[in-house]
Amino acid sequence: MADYNAPLKDMKLTLDHVARMPELAQKPGFEDASADMVDAILDEAARVARDVVAPSNWEGDQQGVQLKDGSVVCPESFKEAYQQYAEGGWGSLQFDPEYGGQGLPFLLSIPVMEMWHSANMAWGLCPMLSQGAVECLDLNGSDELKEKYLPKLVSGEWTGTMNLTESNAGSDLSVVRAKAEPEGDHYRVSGEKIFITWGDHQMAENIIHLVLARLPDAPAGVRGISLFLVPKYLVNEDGSLGELNTAGPLSLEHKLGIHASPTCVMGFDNAVGYLVGEPNRGLACMFTMMNNARLSVGLQGVSISERAYQQALQYAFERIQGPAVGTKEPGPIIRHADVRRMLLTMKTLTEAGRAIAYDACGSLDFALKADTEEQKELEKARAALLTPIVKGWCTEVAQEVTSLGVQVHGGMGYVEETGAAQHFRDARILPIYEGTNGIQALDLVGRKTLMDKGEALSALVQEMRSSVAACDPSLTPQAKQLEEAIAGLDRAREQLLKGSVDDEQWAGAVAYNFMMLAGYVCGGWQLLRQGNAVVRLMAEGEDDPYLQAKLESVRFYMAQVLPRWKGHADMVADGSRSIMALSEELFASAWE
Repeated sequence: MADYNAPLKDMKLTLDHVARMPELAQKPGFEDASADMVDAILDEAARVARDVVAPSNWEGDQQGVQLKDGSVVCPESFKEAYQQYAEGGWGSLQFDPEYGGQGLPFLLSIPVMEMWHSANMAWGLCPMLSQGAVECLDLNGSDELKEKYLPKLVSGEWTGTMNLTESNAGSDLSVVRAKAEPEGDHYRVSGEKIFITWGDHQMAENIIHLVLARLPDAPAGVRGISLFLVPKYLVNEDGSLGELNTAGPLSLEHKLGIHASPTCVMGFDNAVGYLVGEPNRGLACMFTMMNNARLSVGLQGVSISERAYQQALQYAFERIQGPAVGTKEPGPIIRHADVRRMLLTMKTLTEAGRAIAYDACGSLDFALKADTEEQKELEKARAALLTPIVKGWCTEVAQEVTSLGVQVHGGMGYVEETGAAQHFRDARILPIYEGTNGIQALDLVGRKTLMDKGEALSALVQEMRSSVAACDPSLTPQAKQLEEAIAGLDRAREQLLKGSVDDEQWAGAVAYNFMMLAGYVCGGWQLLRQGNAVVRLMAEGEDDPYLQAKLESVRFYMAQVLPRWKGHADMVADGSRSIMALSEELFASAWE
């Protein structure tokens, strides 16, 4: 079983020296986020993750979920874990006290969420979607809707879902066919949605669905989509539950992984719903939820990587094999150089991803509490730029980390009993949902770089260079390696801006490699920042072995992982030529 105390030191170092938590705690309204409070919350979350949530992971994977009599049945251990989660107030950390929240920084909820997903990713999706629903309603709902639904969602007594996708409308939501007809003070919503995560269950007494649908007079395309709140059970004026709404699961998907997360085909048959936000502005409202959900999915990549690493590390100490070089007796496989290579790759990719994710989430809090409009816009642009990197890069490297976890286990990793295969299977959904990583890459090169002529990325490059310039002399070799990589990213930015002028295919062709290049460079930057902090702490007398291990992790990443940037940079420089050269006819010729 994973030890959720193991990454706590790295979480706290990242919060303090990358994501700027101590500075954030000085902002008005965040004074409660003191160092002692942060430690207490993380320590207790680690206990709950280890003792309450994690034990349900294996059972959930093996048992899965079932649809019986029109309702989804989940493993009993899931319900028990969820009840303790709700009773502990874990879903309320970052939300408005007016609705029962604790008013703490969003950033502080991130390591807590990481622990839930490490403990049981299938289970963790339920509170993750609920928190997204709270964010969407809080920013877009009417006062009446907020007063009626937010307190129960914040408390965890009710859960939330996001209903976008239809059989004909996946990444392209312009062709959504679900409809909503006005009727008095509400609407009647009809249609089917697919791939609805936690679309139905019995862990909470009500489920609040946020559904994209079209009004009768809606214009075509994405400009004609509205957002509706459709509860599983109608809610009476006094807040009590009324009759069952005509919204429910039609079937369940049978998936590669996250077996205990019910992925539903949902049917809405003239169901009562309520408009959220302005008519025909539903997609804009939903993006409130989706943007933070993308950060959360990137965090899931970190979470499942951490779980896979811990399990592989434990196995490497327990598995006895032949003598390693320099020894005469059989011993644990961690003594073998190639096993060390795999474990350090897993460790450093996970820690780099954690730092990028926390840093991006911290910027959202700093934008909220900015002293000036200029500072607010800078932090918002920084978070927006980092979001597709967090979602895309962190979930891509999770594929590698979980695969290495299987490899460290050898043949035992390929059988289900060890659990290593489950992490590999569970991780595979991450590059797909909440916008495929191809879409994240397009977002990075398009909306986040070309649209502002590279200004946000240029500012981030300058920030990285400032970190290199401020680096402790003991890390000069690593700083020089990073400096070269930063220059490569900046050249790629210039190539993107130039190449896209005359070649309409350029941006789409280079997007994935541009995203991966940015991810590896950002990962190196964050680890160098951590290394610099560690050197200071050690100079002040700190002697925790974790600190020395962190320095070695920084050195390993710079020497063994960061050089990958060069390959991605070369592929960006190639532009669209080799990718678009093979015509559709030549592709099709294989079947002729």
